[in-house]
Amino acid sequence: MGLLEAHRQDLRKTVSGSPGVPQWARELADGTDPGFFAPDSAVWAVHGNIATLAGGVGALLIQSLHPGALAGVDDYSMFKTQPFVRLAATGRWIMTVTYGDTATARTACERVLRLHERVRGTYTDACGATQAYSANDPQLLKWVHLAFMEAFLSAHAAYGGPIPGGEDRYIAEWAIAGELMRVPDPPRSRAELDEQLAAFTPDLLHDAKLEASVEFIRHPPFRGMQRLGYRILFAGTVDTLPRRYREMLGLRKASLGPFRLPVRTATRLVLRLAAHGLGGRPTSEAFARRRLDRLAASG
Repeated sequence: MGLLEAHRQDLRKTVSGSPGVPQWARELADGTDPGFFAPDSAVWAVHGNIATLAGGVGALLIQSLHPGALAGVDDYSMFKTQPFVRLAATGRWIMTVTYGDTATARTACERVLRLHERVRGTYTDACGATQAYSANDPQLLKWVHLAFMEAFLSAHAAYGGPIPGGEDRYIAEWAIAGELMRVPDPPRSRAELDEQLAAFTPDLLHDAKLEASVEFIRHPPFRGMQRLGYRILFAGTVDTLPRRYREMLGLRKASLGPFRLPVRTATRLVLRLAAHGLGGRPTSEAFARRRLDRLAASG
């Protein structure tokens, strides 16, 4: 195996959990209907773009601002001990809901909700009071959903292409995923997303736990070229975050004294290299297209 192919397999394993094509992706060619989202959907446009790598990092950062959501990760998640396993599991859920048929998408969401059932505990809120949390609490589910969209749209605006129908269409379409995950009243427009995000502001908290989480997200245990690429990707992600969240997280845009560094240019290069290593468009999309072709041929 050549050095380049080894790097490619390492990258694929980090993103999908497998150096090759994972079985769950192959199974997206099966199914009896087109799924919730079509090839011309805003969801396919956003989730099929390599900018999702930056979106995923941004989502982790913004979601960490809610002490209830962060407590669930600290208390139960494998993120600190096996970060790549958790990232691959999250990527699998996104790709399955995006590209799978409706039954497969529903099953993926139900599986996550079942795993959430045991995630319970307490946390200290922004007022210093002790609160109980459950990962399936409707408000925590809502925060995770909102933060996900904010981060993915911010990253796509910086590093992706045009979205069919714009941000409003993406938010309205991805509300389906919110409903599958039992999110109450998911937003269906940019205005609704902004309004619902603003309502969470009093609940967000910067404390020592958040600082530790941000530090880990900034310096995960990557090796070699992935470590260098991720450092650039992290800086490029921070550059896309809305100012209010960047300040709450205690992060700054990369600069050398008074001069801003060209991190977006460097990030675009890293993302192009990552796209090349992963083979361009997601393999999940290719298998979904096989299902769509089969269904079209069968009439």
